[in-house]
Amino acid sequence: MTFKHNRERAREAGRKGAAAKHAKDRAARTPVEPLGGTIVELGQVLGLFQGPSWASWWAFLKAVFALPLTAEEQAVVAAHTERPAPGAPVAEAWVIVGRRGGKSRVAALVAVFLAACRDARALLSPGERGVVMVLAADRQQARVILRYVKALFEHPRLAPLVARRLRDAIELKTGVTVEVHTASYRTTRGYTLVGAVLDEIAFWPTDEGSAEPDTEVLAALRPGMATVPGALLLAVSTPYARRGELWRAFERHYGRAESDVLVWRAETRAMNPTIAAGVVARAVADDPVAAAAEWGAEFRRDVSALFDPEALRAVTVPGRRELPPMAGVSYAAFCDPSGGSQDSMTLAISHRGAGETAVLDLVLEVRPPFSPDQVVAEFARVLLAYRLREVRGDRYAAEWPVERFRAHGITYRPAELPKSDLYRELLPLVNAARVELLDQPRLAAQLVGLERRVARGGRDSVDHAPGGRDDLANAAAGTLVSGAAAVPFFVAPGDGSMRNLTTGEVEAGAGAVDPDDVRAMRDLW
Repeated sequence: MTFKHNRERAREAGRKGAAAKHAKDRAARTPVEPLGGTIVELGQVLGLFQGPSWASWWAFLKAVFALPLTAEEQAVVAAHTERPAPGAPVAEAWVIVGRRGGKSRVAALVAVFLAACRDARALLSPGERGVVMVLAADRQQARVILRYVKALFEHPRLAPLVARRLRDAIELKTGVTVEVHTASYRTTRGYTLVGAVLDEIAFWPTDEGSAEPDTEVLAALRPGMATVPGALLLAVSTPYARRGELWRAFERHYGRAESDVLVWRAETRAMNPTIAAGVVARAVADDPVAAAAEWGAEFRRDVSALFDPEALRAVTVPGRRELPPMAGVSYAAFCDPSGGSQDSMTLAISHRGAGETAVLDLVLEVRPPFSPDQVVAEFARVLLAYRLREVRGDRYAAEWPVERFRAHGITYRPAELPKSDLYRELLPLVNAARVELLDQPRLAAQLVGLERRVARGGRDSVDHAPGGRDDLANAAAGTLVSGAAAVPFFVAPGDGSMRNLTTGEVEAGAGAVDPDDVRAMRDLW
């Protein structure tokens, strides 16, 4: 065969391939009728949730969409809502169920029903798509429900509705898209929402000091559903602390027959009796308080916020991002090390100001991924700029931070107090207005998100909320607590050496020190 013939065959194959692609694209763009019917009928078509172990979930779904209930199902609804079944479909449903109760699978079915069976086309402008939004604290968690959704759309009855499958979305020929979002009030605005599924909302940030508080996220979502008849907001979660939108929904609507918001609370085995009783019993024996929330769907009484947001705002200096090194000031520093793959590595520097006030001068955060050695080198440069030859920090990775900081002329001393104690020591300083904080939103959010828990022995422990971070908060607390009681160094003129006034220990300097610094320090101390 000649080269010319080969070229002609290639062209012909290319034309056929392009035609096939265009035909496929046209088919994907061709609208189709939604399936219609009820969620019960959809479940029957898909063969989902068969058998007595799913009976309670079907009672819930019928109550949400105001479908006929048997006498037995009415009793189940009353037991888990403390009210009669609604007479009309509800606008919002809040599901408070223990771990492994089946929440995510049921939420996926609801999302598929709203996208595939409801007809929203008359409500959409040309080029506009309706959206069923699946939200969680992060995309990875939200994809749990999306994976269930994608699996359901592989069913022969639903597959013809699919126009495109994307990593974080599935577009349907009905004009509706099911897509994943993080819980953000900034990125969830402007959509026409056929429905919204909120996953594990008890573990979203709850305080107004947070970057994305749950209240603001819901305030951004609800207007998007206001113009869509039958739109549903479904929130599913294991309960946690007695705060946030899940707790507020429970307080305001649980047991209220007149409300168009349905709140459903049930322990794990009430919704999924296949969970072995021994699993729950062992959890109760290990930690009764935690098990009551995780498996019994009880809000925790042993968790509370450590800091009052108002108290933190009162000690935050508006507009102050950092303070440069100042002559005649003795500084303290604290580092929260990290290996560079999961957590941030942070550094905070403070000094003792007027009236015994601990002043935060600087907070630095390097987020992963990063080279720990490079970050240590950068932090060492900053410490030397503040005339610091010592930094305290977490007891992390044994001798690693000690050795790496030593290589740059910095002594790394493991903190005497664990971070839980540092937070407890910082609390009275904040409440007494004996600290000055920088105006750093991430720092404020982490401090507001700290939780005080009562351990089984009765001793308090303080840590970030599940899924939260406290790298900046840890460094800031460490330097402020140590800085508030810090003993200054005496700086000798000329050679940069420093003598600790308490121990008498002399540390060699890196260079000459301005004599004005020495006089100022003598006057100060």
